Amino acid sequence: MKKQQFVVAGISTEIGKTVTSAILVEALRADYWKPIQSGAVTDSDKATVRNLISNAASQFHPEAYLLTEPLSPHAAAAIDGVEISLDQLNVPATENHLVIELAGGLMVPLNNRDLNIDLVQRWGLPVVLVSKNYLGSINHTLLSIEALKSRNIPTLGIIFNGESVPATEDFILNYSGLPCLGRVGWEERLTKEVISRYTDEIKIPYDFTGTR
Repeated sequence: MKKQQFVVAGISTEIGKTVTSAILVEALRADYWKPIQSGAVTDSDKATVRNLISNAASQFHPEAYLLTEPLSPHAAAAIDGVEISLDQLNVPATENHLVIELAGGLMVPLNNRDLNIDLVQRWGLPVVLVSKNYLGSINHTLLSIEALKSRNIPTLGIIFNGESVPATEDFILNYSGLPCLGRVGWEERLTKEVISRYTDEIKIPYDFTGTR
């Protein structure tokens, strides 16, 4: 199988990127990297993903920036007295598949000049977009897709998280022309068994040229 590297991006915050990342990591037995962690220093998203997967092959690469406050990266960095530099955010070397989870949405600022989407464009990696239904989510999802298109960043597909709303999902898919890679329902308790179950339901884009 071709070794894959891709970015998991959300249409906003608290969308389900970390759970989605855990499913993709488990499905591919991939490595995981969250380059910027804002807040939850002792209970990071990296620790959450590590605790939710069952395979022993995945490696967890250290954050480039571990910020103390649960704020936008640029604001959290300012409080910690550091400035986030894209030059310090280089994709870690690995022979394995790699899932990269962003901190927040695509247009979240990293410093006074750069956004998350600038970082993704710099890496030249494709994106799996995570969407969740709420009032305004169609707008946020389509704006995210348009932002990626404007930078010529490939979008591999959409994963819907939370309660399924077919009318919303169908419109997004029909309008964007993107494939649905899967749906992650609301779970009362997240466990390794739950994550493992979803690995059979997620469509992994094995080859970025469009073949599987």
